Formats: sequence, C-alpha cells, structure tokens
Amino acid sequence: MQWRSYSLWDRTVLFLTTGLGIGLVPVMPGTFGTLLGLPVAWGLNWTGWPLAIELLAIAALILVGIPLCGRAARLLGKTDPGCVVFDEIAAVPLVFLLERITFSTAILGFIWFRIFDITKPWPVRRLERLPGGLGIMIDDVMAALFAGIALWLSLKAWHALPWNVAST
Repeated sequence: MQWRSYSLWDRTVLFLTTGLGIGLVPVMPGTFGTLLGLPVAWGLNWTGWPLAIELLAIAALILVGIPLCGRAARLLGKTDPGCVVFDEIAAVPLVFLLERITFSTAILGFIWFRIFDITKPWPVRRLERLPGGLGIMIDDVMAALFAGIALWLSLKAWHALPWNVAST
C-alpha cells in the first residue's frame, strides 16, 4: 500500500481504520483487530461509568467508524478490505456489556466474537451487504451482540454446574 500518494487526512483515516497499522498483518487481520479491541473494552468496562454512558461511548465509536471505514474502503477500492479492523475494535466492547471483563471472560468473549464474526450467522451476513461503512460496521456490531449473549449464557451454564454451586 503506497500511503504517500494519499492526503494527510486519508493517511489518518487509513491509520485509524487499520487499527494503527495492525490490520496490515498478512494473516488474520480481523483476529488481530479483535485483540486490539480488548483493551478498548477493558478501558470502557472499568471506567465505572453507568451502563448508559458506556453504551453512548460505544455508540460514538461505532458511529464514527461508519464514515471512517467507508472512506477507507473507497481509498482501497474494496467493499470490505480485510486490513480495515476498526469495525472489530469498535464492536468488541459490546461483548462485555452483560459481563465484566476479566482475563477469563476476555478469552471466552474473544473466542465467541471470532466465531460469530467469521461464521456470520443470520442476520449477520445479510447486514454485511449494506452499503459502505454501514455494512462494514454493522455485521461486527451484530456479531458482538451475539457473542455477548453467548458469553453471558456460557457463564450462567458454567456457574450452574453442580461443582460450582456453593454448598449450604
């Protein structure tokens, strides 16, 4: 990618949407973008903000990501370039809305998010077809919501196992 031919604004857009360049790794850029989303999720989760404020911050990231990802896609001449990972970074915090992020929930939430982001079950794949930055962002948002529910259900099932029930 010849970034020198782009304006300063376009280089800034590409730098941000590639996750500070992490999306340029040659293999599994979405996985690396998801890893970069974990510190963002942790930071938002541990601010102590009320849920409504945390949701507003995540919504702001997503709303900013729509035009940024759309611009990056146009610059790169692709509908959903693999190197654009801002969508993963912005969506990952949604996974941890129902559960606090800890080392173990981060691992499980990361796995669930990658499963839903890669397999794109209905309606995730359908949402991906929306135009421009909206299509780039919204499928990851939906995958994150599915992953958050799966994380919550997994932890509820784990805690319901007989050896996890406190004896009275």
